[in-house]
Amino acid sequence: MSAPAARIAAAAPLAAALLALVATYLTGFDQRTTMPPDVAARFYGFFLDRYPLYAFALVYGLARLLTAMLAPGPSGVPRRLVGGLVGLALLLAASLHPTFGGMVLRTGFDVGAIAFMNATPMPLAYALGTAGAALAFGLPVGLGVVLTGHRGHAPVGGWLRRAGRGALRGLAGFLALWFGAAVIGFARDAGFGPWPRGPLRAGDLAVAALLLTLAALPHMLLVATRFPGLRKAG
Repeated sequence: MSAPAARIAAAAPLAAALLALVATYLTGFDQRTTMPPDVAARFYGFFLDRYPLYAFALVYGLARLLTAMLAPGPSGVPRRLVGGLVGLALLLAASLHPTFGGMVLRTGFDVGAIAFMNATPMPLAYALGTAGAALAFGLPVGLGVVLTGHRGHAPVGGWLRRAGRGALRGLAGFLALWFGAAVIGFARDAGFGPWPRGPLRAGDLAVAALLLTLAALPHMLLVATRFPGLRKAG
């Protein structure tokens, strides 16, 4: 993959999340928009109201999997398609079943709440909760990327060395997602307005764009280092 194509592939998930945010602002889409009752009941509720930016973080994760599935790589097209579809299905299930937030936000909320109720200081409880959410989000995304065969550079060395590098990559990815989860969890405290209960305002658009970019930056840079084109160009 050429360096320009690698840069596009690394930046595509964040671009997709920001485009979804801008589209929400331009269309005025909010909770009052007419939707089928079953769909509205699945999406609108406590978790979307409390963690609204996860809607756009989900777009980021889906775009990451689509990029791994569609970008040229060492594996064949059938493997990339099957692996990507498995990852997409797992991420959607983890994020939307039984309702919006799925296992991802419920894991984070439950871990943080249990820690806080056991006299854990609020900052530490928040850190534990966001770690749980990051793990529940990262597992389907990471598994989907591995299944597509997009693991970065060709493996070198014995199995133990390769396993060690894989573990370090997984740990780095988790830490990047943990940081991102902590950032977007502060949306309401950072001044993000009433969306989805009301329309997305210009000020809220700016706050959300800043938080999403800050949240995604470590993971985006980490993904970029795994593309051979960027490593060679650097």
